[in-house]
Parts: sequence; structure tokens; C-alpha cells
Amino acid sequence: QVQLVESGGGLVQAGGSLRLACVASGSIFSINDMGWYRQAPGKERELVARIDSGGSTHYADSVKGRFTISRDNAKNTVYLQMNSLKPEDTAVYYCNADIRLYPLRRPDDYWGQGTQVTVSS
Repeated sequence: QVQLVESGGGLVQAGGSLRLACVASGSIFSINDMGWYRQAPGKERELVARIDSGGSTHYADSVKGRFTISRDNAKNTVYLQMNSLKPEDTAVYYCNADIRLYPLRRPDDYWGQGTQVTVSS
């Protein structure tokens, strides 16, 4: 059983910062890509940032220069540092990871339960 548990969401004023963390636990052989997605009310879930096992990153244009994704492979943890937050960043943020349970098994896609980020103007 694999679980992804997010933390760090909350309410912040525009211009402020938050740091999200997501820990993967369970019987894990290896983790490939990890990432953060978000879903605002009435909108589809969208990619915020992803990072591969080697540390290469990809960001949505809307967060480039403001958000930084990083990971600690020893702790099976991915972080999202969010600076200069805007009201339009308000959403539920979900952690995602491609996790291999056994050496010869293809990676499976796992999601966290989500954490609310609210940015007030």
C-alpha cells in the first residue's frame, strides 16, 4: 500500500509564500517523476511543476520564476516552494508520483488527497 501525504497548505496574503511537502510511504522500490498539480473551483486539474529522479524540472508558464520544485530522494519527498503568491494561485494542490513497487514492474500513478492553498487579495 502506497500513500502520498501532502502538508503545508493554508491561507496567505497576496505576495506571501508557502511551502508544500509531499511524502510517499509504503512498499516502494523506486520513484520516477514527482509533481504538483492544482485544481481551482470550476476548472480542470492542471500541472504546476514536475521533477524527475535526476532533478530535471518542468514548470507551468504561470508559475515560472515564482515556484520552485525540489525533491529529497532519500526521504521520498517532493517540495513546492511558492513565492509571490497571487489570488489566482488559489486551488487545491495535489501531489503526484510515478512509483515502481517491484524491480520489473512498470511504474504506477499515485495521487495525494490534496491540500488547500488560498491566497487573499
